[in-house]
Amino acid sequence: MKIIHFSDTHLGYNDLDIIDENNINQREADFYDAFTQVVEQIKTIKPDYIIHTGDLFHRSSPSNRAITFALEQFKIIDSFDIPCLMIAGNHSTPRTNLSSPILKIFDNFKNIHTSYNQEYKKIEFDDVVFHTLPHMNDDTKADEQIELCETNICESKKNIMMMHCSVGAWYLMQEFGEWVYPTDKEYIFEKMDYVGLGHWHGFAAVSVKGTKEKYPNVFYSGSTERTSLNDKRNEKGFIELVLDEELEDNLSIEYKQINIRAIRQKEIDCSIYEESINQIDASDTKDAIVDVKLTNLKATQSIDIQNSTIKELFPDAMSVNIKREFKTSSSEQRIDDIEALSLEDYFLEHMEEESESQEYDRLKTKVKELFSLYEESANDTV
Repeated sequence: MKIIHFSDTHLGYNDLDIIDENNINQREADFYDAFTQVVEQIKTIKPDYIIHTGDLFHRSSPSNRAITFALEQFKIIDSFDIPCLMIAGNHSTPRTNLSSPILKIFDNFKNIHTSYNQEYKKIEFDDVVFHTLPHMNDDTKADEQIELCETNICESKKNIMMMHCSVGAWYLMQEFGEWVYPTDKEYIFEKMDYVGLGHWHGFAAVSVKGTKEKYPNVFYSGSTERTSLNDKRNEKGFIELVLDEELEDNLSIEYKQINIRAIRQKEIDCSIYEESINQIDASDTKDAIVDVKLTNLKATQSIDIQNSTIKELFPDAMSVNIKREFKTSSSEQRIDDIEALSLEDYFLEHMEEESESQEYDRLKTKVKELFSLYEESANDTV
């Protein structure tokens, strides 16, 4: 039995205010492209089943464009005549009962099977039972739903569990309402042939509680695109798994990587600013998101380094994100001591400590101009 497991496609996600040639947010288009790649590979692989473990959409009330794209793609998937099972994740689950679950739009597809009512649902075929546990806003219901799942395990068929949650604190996403699977129920994993998870955005095998040992059959497939620069360490793709009694642990897992927009990290050491600038290699940044970190930066120096100057170093990048990491000193005040100061006063005090009198006078005027512009802008938005 061959199964494709993918998750956290977050259709409709957008960011960076960059528009492509079709007047679509470029990052939104990237997520559509990633989804299309998975569909193309499904067509080639021809699995027996397809599972999606949550957060199909980025929002529980997605845009018309995101809905239209999803319907077009699932029409293609439906045409493969392969059963496709989907559960709701926390992003795709309404926070109140006043809104209709978005996954209901797929209920009339012949080969698409959905689980979104915040409760256990068994979906059974001739050779396998899928035990689906979608996201639950009320996690106090979880224990009884998991117990219901356990009572429905079928000894004569394959059993596959599908969930969208954090299994252990390591996989927390620090999001509103995320569901943490109870550790005292992990024993059920051993009764399953495979446990497919969504929510965590990196491909990962899950550790046995309290040990470094990995469950051989419990996996996050990860997301298909990056919703944060913090996710830059993870490749993106999906899982192709084979269930066969002749295999070790009766299971084979292969991670299939897809091609997505690159994130490149660059660092400029401001203690040797000119030298560090000259050593920058921008040859790998075409169409990439570039994450630049300015390190060992002094407050006085920061005034003269414009973001536009840094961005000019990467003319072929899609986007350049700049982070400033200030050099600390022993004379620096604790945050408790500066709460009574305005940000402007604190910045000026810090500059005065580090610069000569003439340089301080020059920068002081510039800083005051910048803060006055900031205050004017802030007041306009009130």
